[in-house]
Amino acid sequence: MEADSTARAQNGGRVDKRSLDNGMQLILKESHLAPVASFWIFYRVGSRNETPGTTGISHWVEHMLFKGTERYPQGAFDKAVARAGGAFNGMTWQDWTTYFETFPAERIELALDVESDRMANAIFDVDETESERTVIISEREGSENSYRWLLNTEMQAAAFQTHPYRHPVIGWKHDLLTMGRDELYEHYRTYYTPKNAVAVAVGDFDGERMAARIDQFFGGIASGPIMPEMHMQEPEQRAERRIVLRGADQTSYFGLAFHAPAAQHADFFPLTVLDSILSGAKGMGLFGGSSSNRSNRLYRALVDKELAVGVTSSFMPTIDPYLFGFHATLAQGITHQQVEDAIWAEIERVQEEPVAAEELEKAIKQTKAQFAYSSESVTNQAYWLGFSEMIADSDWFDAWLINLEAVTAEEVQRVAQTWFSRDKQTAGWYLPE
Repeated sequence: MEADSTARAQNGGRVDKRSLDNGMQLILKESHLAPVASFWIFYRVGSRNETPGTTGISHWVEHMLFKGTERYPQGAFDKAVARAGGAFNGMTWQDWTTYFETFPAERIELALDVESDRMANAIFDVDETESERTVIISEREGSENSYRWLLNTEMQAAAFQTHPYRHPVIGWKHDLLTMGRDELYEHYRTYYTPKNAVAVAVGDFDGERMAARIDQFFGGIASGPIMPEMHMQEPEQRAERRIVLRGADQTSYFGLAFHAPAAQHADFFPLTVLDSILSGAKGMGLFGGSSSNRSNRLYRALVDKELAVGVTSSFMPTIDPYLFGFHATLAQGITHQQVEDAIWAEIERVQEEPVAAEELEKAIKQTKAQFAYSSESVTNQAYWLGFSEMIADSDWFDAWLINLEAVTAEEVQRVAQTWFSRDKQTAGWYLPE
């Protein structure tokens, strides 16, 4: 096992990075505030790694790894977790797949046992595979009942011409109907391997002993094949794109999206602050909330003026350039053009007038608060450490607050001018029939 000589203090505790001989990375952080520990396995695979014909395969494989091994048949781990007083889950996103368990600290070894077992020994029973096909198609059809979801899906597919970010994480329905067990198993054997994994442990344990135990459980697993490289790069958008969707929902929705930079780009933090100025600070990642104040610009411009009953903007860290989005639910009797014009008026105001120092300070302070809220518990801290390693690296995470606090009003104005223009927009209108 190789240790990282640059172990660091982060969020009040020492963060230790190592790697096993088979290539699996370890990130360990002791936290002795409560007798609890959380263990996560992140795999560098998500919808970003999928191609037409196999969209949704990562999400489906994630489901299959809950279907059991010979040592832990389906349902056995659930019962063991309940007996141990723990919690567990798994999820797939565009850039990664992850599983986690949080236990009373003395029971955390159960997490190491089950995660190492399903990394190497998932069964992929044929009948279970077909049963899960029905579950996932039903899940997708449930999402299709939402015209807001349908509009966002259509806009995402229109915004990207070549990059796999154009595909929904759950996949296109035709692919879900045609993929088979062998394709799923091959995907599992290719990507769910030590070489493609990062293990994160945070909690009430001794770091050296935890590293040794992880090595005992995972060190004997073969490292896995060389990962297929992802060379896809989205061409520059040169023309406005528009989606008009019609349906039975009598509520009208509006969306607007622009290509935006990846997490490691210099403009990421100014755009994060701009997102906060426009619609309030958000917690980065899965476990953050959002500020509910009504003083943000979009709320004042659209909800207070009764153009919309709800409006927000969105921007998140990703490996490759993704999207900065705007989303609104229209008030009764208001047209899409009125809402689109109002949002563009706010965009142009940022482009033409530097943000006042007080508003900038407030946006940064609220974003820092959301960062703190979303990384309080050992579960959330472990998520943050692994998530950061997936979409950027540990240096990006270490410098998060410093980079956020360094954002200036001039940078906010510049990124608004750089990334938002009418010939680079993808607009979506949902119209009730």
